[in-house]
Amino acid sequence: MPDQISIPKPLDAGTLRVIPIGGLGEIGRNMTLYELDGKILIVDCGVLFPEEHQPGVDLILPDFSPLRDRLDDILGVVLTHGHEDHIGAVPYLLRLKRDIPLIGSNLTLALLEAKLKEHRIQPYTMTVKEGQREQLGPFGLEFVAVNHSIPDALAVAIETSAGRVLHTGDFKMDQLPLDDRITDLRAFARLGEKGIDLFLPDSTNADVPGFTALERDIGPVLESVIAKAKRRVIVASFSSHVHRVQQVLDAAVANGRRVALIGRSMVRNMGIAAELGYLKVPEGVLIDAKKAADLRDDQVVYMSTGSQGEPMAVLARMANLDHQIEIGEGDTVILASSLIPGNENAVYRVINGLTKLGAKVVHKANARVHVSGHAAAGELLYCYNILKPKNVLPVHGEWRHLQANAALAIDTGVDPRNTFVGENGMVLDLRDGHARVAGQLDLGYVYVDGSSVGSITDADLKDRRILAEEGFISIFVAVDAQTGRVIVGPEIQSRGFAEDESVFDTVKPQVVKALAEAAENGVRDTHAFSQAVRRTVGRWVNTQHRRRPMIVPVVIEA
Repeated sequence: MPDQISIPKPLDAGTLRVIPIGGLGEIGRNMTLYELDGKILIVDCGVLFPEEHQPGVDLILPDFSPLRDRLDDILGVVLTHGHEDHIGAVPYLLRLKRDIPLIGSNLTLALLEAKLKEHRIQPYTMTVKEGQREQLGPFGLEFVAVNHSIPDALAVAIETSAGRVLHTGDFKMDQLPLDDRITDLRAFARLGEKGIDLFLPDSTNADVPGFTALERDIGPVLESVIAKAKRRVIVASFSSHVHRVQQVLDAAVANGRRVALIGRSMVRNMGIAAELGYLKVPEGVLIDAKKAADLRDDQVVYMSTGSQGEPMAVLARMANLDHQIEIGEGDTVILASSLIPGNENAVYRVINGLTKLGAKVVHKANARVHVSGHAAAGELLYCYNILKPKNVLPVHGEWRHLQANAALAIDTGVDPRNTFVGENGMVLDLRDGHARVAGQLDLGYVYVDGSSVGSITDADLKDRRILAEEGFISIFVAVDAQTGRVIVGPEIQSRGFAEDESVFDTVKPQVVKALAEAAENGVRDTHAFSQAVRRTVGRWVNTQHRRRPMIVPVVIEA
């Protein structure tokens, strides 16, 4: 990895340039650019969900700055599957150019088109399936079936004059999947025989030994938990996890219960999945959430969103008594999902809230109610041995995941010099089977805050954290600009710092003295007077109270 930002040289003809825009060092924002002979192919375009230290942020987008002046060069966006961390940023990319073609499987495009409809965007789409080949300019594409925690996921092999690339997207090797659609290792083997010049594998579970457990092991556990439940059952999962919803429907039927879908995205996505045949809904099992309230508590299962502790999602609102479904003694809540790194505190806060209300909370730590959708180390080793790639660029993972994946590649014989662990914006050039780091772009976070996109900066978030953690102090003073004599004030008010504002009595004389000294030193403008006030109050707060609140001085001439 380059030690510092280095702008890559112009791309030579016949060389393939690969730039991960997102997905390195994080679980989310997955997006990779491929450039060859002046044309660009994009694989995935996802969002990252904010953490606690990013207050007020709704979503985090990839930094599109490398594309803004080259939108006409984009041939298309290949979408490996329908999860938000792979498709969620597409509406924001299409705001820049609405006719960029979108390429993906049937379910992936259906979920995306529903999302784009909310943004009032009519996309140009191409539906593909496993085994299909397409040519986009200099990029030959072959789509390969992979198993994941959402149906219809695809890996993509990219054939170019510079070399052959395999980009897995998210995948695992469940040998007994619920939909009987396994990761196509025969296609992997065939591609490996041809030669893989660059391999971009999913890294999320690279540090987990062995193999990911089977999805079908979850069904009996869910059925048993529901059978033992005395009152209502609430199951929380991702709104796109069709397999998990299928298992909940089947478990509910086995226990004589009906299922109500809760949450706009859950209702929308499962409606699409059922319409396309990916979700098999038993006759009479689904019931409208409003009508479910008329059933006995032991006759209903609620299937909701909010398994990651999102503050506005259904489960968190239940825990905060801010939802029409009031959790009570004897209710059972099942969190049927993995924890996304960074969400642990939010999830345990919800678990504690539900437990305090009297619910029994069942989650991955105390029962097998979820398995991951990502390949563990054993599965990745199989891939490396089948493919024998010349170069490896691990993607989709935090730093420890990327390093673990690179170590697996090296263990199977990949030259350590040909394994590339880097940050978003790393520029990798491939030609004749040889890959090298050609530079490092300076890419940042793009924050979505309400209707605002990109206007919120890290400095703004720092101010928000200071306001939340340290409070706010405002000082109003009217001065004689010639003498610095205080005519009105200082009037000091605070929020989140001290309830009794008499605490500021000791600093007010210091402010008066500082203004007089500033005038004696030739200060005449109100900005310089304001800085003197800020320094004085800041020094006092720090020494006397060991706090660092936001300080806003207002000085006017009188």
